[in-house]
Amino acid sequence: MSKTDTKLEDLPASVQVIPRALLSEQGATMLRDAVSNASGVNAGGQDSKGYFDHFLIRGLNAQIYSDGFSDGDQLSGLSHSLNGVERIEILEGPGSALFGSGPPGGTINIVHYAPSPTLHYGGSLQAGSFGTMTGSAYVTGPTGVNGLDYRIDATASHTDGFRDLGGRDREIRPAFRWQWGNHVSDLAFDLRNIHETPDSYGLIYFNGTPIHDVSRNAKYSSPFSESRSDFARTTLSDQWTVNDNLTINNRFSYLHRSLDVVVNGDSASTKVNNGQVVSRQLREQNDSERSIDYQFEPVWRFATGSVQHTLLTGFEYQQQKLSTDRATADLPNIPDAFSPVPPETSLTAVRFLCDAKHSCDDDRLGARYYSAYATDQIDVTDAFKVRAGVRQDWWDTTLTPRISVPGHFGTDAKPLLAGVGDSRNDAPVSWNIGALYKALPWMSPYVGVSSSHLTNFNSENTQNGVGEPESALRYEAGIKFAWLDDRVLLNTAAFDVRRNHVATATTLDGVETVVFDSQKTRGEEVSADLAITDQWHLLANATHQDAFITNNPQGITSEGHRPQGAPDLLANLWTTYRFRIGGLSGFRVGAGVNYQDKSYSDITNASSIPSFAVVNMLVGYDASTWGLDVNVHNVTDRRYFTAANGAGAYVGEPRSAFVTLRANL
Repeated sequence: MSKTDTKLEDLPASVQVIPRALLSEQGATMLRDAVSNASGVNAGGQDSKGYFDHFLIRGLNAQIYSDGFSDGDQLSGLSHSLNGVERIEILEGPGSALFGSGPPGGTINIVHYAPSPTLHYGGSLQAGSFGTMTGSAYVTGPTGVNGLDYRIDATASHTDGFRDLGGRDREIRPAFRWQWGNHVSDLAFDLRNIHETPDSYGLIYFNGTPIHDVSRNAKYSSPFSESRSDFARTTLSDQWTVNDNLTINNRFSYLHRSLDVVVNGDSASTKVNNGQVVSRQLREQNDSERSIDYQFEPVWRFATGSVQHTLLTGFEYQQQKLSTDRATADLPNIPDAFSPVPPETSLTAVRFLCDAKHSCDDDRLGARYYSAYATDQIDVTDAFKVRAGVRQDWWDTTLTPRISVPGHFGTDAKPLLAGVGDSRNDAPVSWNIGALYKALPWMSPYVGVSSSHLTNFNSENTQNGVGEPESALRYEAGIKFAWLDDRVLLNTAAFDVRRNHVATATTLDGVETVVFDSQKTRGEEVSADLAITDQWHLLANATHQDAFITNNPQGITSEGHRPQGAPDLLANLWTTYRFRIGGLSGFRVGAGVNYQDKSYSDITNASSIPSFAVVNMLVGYDASTWGLDVNVHNVTDRRYFTAANGAGAYVGEPRSAFVTLRANL
């Protein structure tokens, strides 16, 4: 995560790592199952459509990376399985001095296993509620060519889905590592085919909260909602150890993504009126994206007197090409909101339109990003650590509409016209500086400040042309504690993050649109990792955050309101206990609770979802080569909502159980 191999205990920032062993305990198969193990992370936020990963960290948007490479247009969405994933790293706060254009909430980096020179293989099979079946397998070992090893990870899953939100996922990831001379070269192919069923309405709002007196299975979304996504990425990297003082990293990624989706529009105009659900719309969207990313990073290790330096320098070039087209159709009212039956029965009977009242586009977007950056990890003494970084970006972004749509205006406030490009050039500077002092062997206070910038370049904001970049500034102070040879770890932090020119989804005059506002989040968090005994382990975290809108120049009365999906309080706990039965070790039990406070549907704060606490449990057996676990989610069968969308709330699963059989040989 740090790119300088710095120990987490020496970083003046909040960085959390979720290991594979913990994911296996909890029966996690998707990224969304895992993120609650880090403080301040929750699902939802603006442009969350209810079928792909979209997270907030400290009430602000987060960006997802795989092995240090961005997944491309984040607002088009992608669901992430844990196929071949070794760990998940979460950097809280702006990290663009390292990672480039990124949102201020933080960075979620998915790290995959590397090939091994020793032959071994394994897999898992999970079956459970809602017709869910997930199978994963891997094999790794030497190829027979000197220094060349391989690993292949594959996953296939199918679910009928709670609320009939069925889906399937097919993924394979072959990877190769060649150790030759002073080089370690890696080549990987990540291929995915994902089918999901969107449910952007969930349970519709009525009198400001999700509708009561209906079943959790009540459906307001169209029966032919569907999402199909193909993802293919090739990554190639080389680590050249020139000498003890210099390592040169060359890294390259080529990504192609496609998305074909039919999904209900997320408009606050969709509501209950005189017992009916009115103003329903359906969007048909097709996106295709190609992107390349090249990173050249020399890492220098040297001393100035007694001061030790690890200096990361770098150059990055990114190119993105995105085609997007969409149209919107009006749908008939649902006659009875309390016994809903969507009346549309055929997609061919739906008339998709493109005008000022129907969100639409047919656009070509292109971007070229050039970046030069440096980050220095400085060991002033064994106890005093300083980290400083700066990044200069040059962004060239262009939007070329293929059709003229009423109400779409470019950066010069003139109408966007077919065939006429709208472009801008920006050169933002991002930076970070922080210091950590090991005041005592078990206590290390730290402070830090960082800035970031985010290009408003994505398929959701094209009606505004190529927008001014978003900017953010974060202040953070904390204390890291470590006792009993790191058996007891406790991290605390206080933070203040401000972001400006934020692209925010809302509804104006009955049409889904995007406005630009400014936001601020300030709060405190704590996380604990406790090995209470050799058998008893406990993880806990809690975050209090005060997120609010500070300015909205479009004139919407929202100043002081909460941003969409940002709760005041998040808290999570997970604990396991291992024991013997009849002299046979390996048995384990576990339990946990996830708490999330009330959150709002959009910046008007007209609707919200209530707070919830969900209890989960584990009973299992874990030996050296195999294991069997039974995970029960939502033990108390609590009716709850995972995220607040514009028109309705996403419904959490009722009590469910999953059995997982694992083998590693």
